[in-house]
Amino acid sequence: MSHHVLRQTLLAACDELLQPQRFKDYGPNGLQVEGRDRIAHIVSGVTASRALIEAAIDVKADAIFVHHGLFWRGQDGTVTGWMKQRLQLLLAHDINLLAYHLPLDAHPQWGNNAQFGLRLGLVADRNFGEQDLGLSGMRADGQTFAGADALAHSVAKALGRAPVVALGDGREIRRVAWCTGGAQSYFEAAIAAGADAFITGEISEPQAHLARETGVAFLACGHHATERYGAPAVATHVAAQLGVTHQFIEIDNPA
Repeated sequence: MSHHVLRQTLLAACDELLQPQRFKDYGPNGLQVEGRDRIAHIVSGVTASRALIEAAIDVKADAIFVHHGLFWRGQDGTVTGWMKQRLQLLLAHDINLLAYHLPLDAHPQWGNNAQFGLRLGLVADRNFGEQDLGLSGMRADGQTFAGADALAHSVAKALGRAPVVALGDGREIRRVAWCTGGAQSYFEAAIAAGADAFITGEISEPQAHLARETGVAFLACGHHATERYGAPAVATHVAAQLGVTHQFIEIDNPA
C-alpha cells in the first residue's frame, strides 16, 4: 500500500508553509471542500476547473491543490450550474480541494512570483505594492535588457507565448518589477519603486497610457501563463516533506 497522510496533516503543512493568516484575501484559503481522511496522491493545478477535477479523478487523486479555488467574495452563494457540476464531482469522488490565492503568490521560494522570476532569470531584492506582493530586481547574470523588445523576447522564450507590450520610452531596462496574474493595478507602485519595466499577467486600458506617459514598459504575459509555477512548486515540496506522491496537471488556458 502506498504511503498516506491524514488530511489534517496535509492542511497543517500547507498552512505552515504559506501562512494564510498574514493575508487579506478575496476568498477562503486552505481546505475549501472536504474529501476523504487519508491522502496518498495530490494533483496540483492552477484553477479548480471541471477539466482539472475530471483529470484528478482519472489519476485517482485524493486531494487537489490549486491557486484559484471555487469560492470568491461577491458570489451569490448558490450551488447551481458550473458550481454544482464542480462540487458534485468532488463530493462524489470524495476528493479534498485545497486552494491558496495570495499566500501562494507571495511565498518567497515556492510562490508564483518567486518561481516566475526564476524562469525569467531575475533576482528580487525588494517587495512593493499592496500587501508587499510584488517583486522587483535585476537579471541574475548582471546584464541589462536593451529595451522592452529584448525583455519581451526573453519572456516569450520562457513562457512559450508572446506578451502584449506597451513599450515605454525605449530605455535600457535595468530594474524589472513583476507580479503574476491580474496585477495591472500594481503598475503605478512599480513605477514609484523605480522599475524600468513591469511584468504581470493582464493589461487594462489605463496601463498603456501610463507606459507612454511615464516611459516605463508594461508587459502583459497572460494570467494563467504567469501563474503555472507556484502550485506545482508548493505541492512538490509538501508532498516530498510528507512522503506522498504528486503530479501537476496542466489545463490549457488562453488567458
